[in-house]
Amino acid sequence: MNNSSKKLSSKEVKELLSVLKDRFEKNRNRHEGMEWSNVLARLETHIEKLWTLNEMEETGGEPDVVGYDNQTSEYIFYDCSEESPKGRRSLCYDQEALESRKQHKPKDSAVNMAAAMGIELLTEEQYRELQRLGKFDLKTSSWVQTPAAIRKLGGAVFCDRRYNPVFLYHNGADSYYAARGFRGSLRV
Repeated sequence: MNNSSKKLSSKEVKELLSVLKDRFEKNRNRHEGMEWSNVLARLETHIEKLWTLNEMEETGGEPDVVGYDNQTSEYIFYDCSEESPKGRRSLCYDQEALESRKQHKPKDSAVNMAAAMGIELLTEEQYRELQRLGKFDLKTSSWVQTPAAIRKLGGAVFCDRRYNPVFLYHNGADSYYAARGFRGSLRV
């Protein structure tokens, strides 16, 4: 893959579309009433989004369609891996948090990595929507977009699912754990 131009080869495009189609067909409950042919047509007219979907896939996110916005005619993809994506764990929350660590800095932050991939961290509301489609993060947790008032005080929020309910927690934004990553969304 050519990262500088953020384009996939025709072979990579074909492989990615095959994976996305297979996941779409196997998980119809995530997008009832939608047809793959319509999603494919949208992807083909917004080919630049395939690089981002590939990044989501390569980092373990298992992106899938979870909604459709009638006003913008966009399909909405979320990371639908059972646990927080493996390639996006052990990250603090954002650049400010990364810079504030004096020692044992993580390799990156969730906000930075999401931006580099072209996705947005899920909001708490989106995270709860995802949890209505299945059971996710039973062993891991995922950073979610943090309200400015909390972030201003040095904190950040994350979610997981334990004992069936979905929980929202807080932590210092500079914290990071092997079992905490982030999930993202992409509109196509």
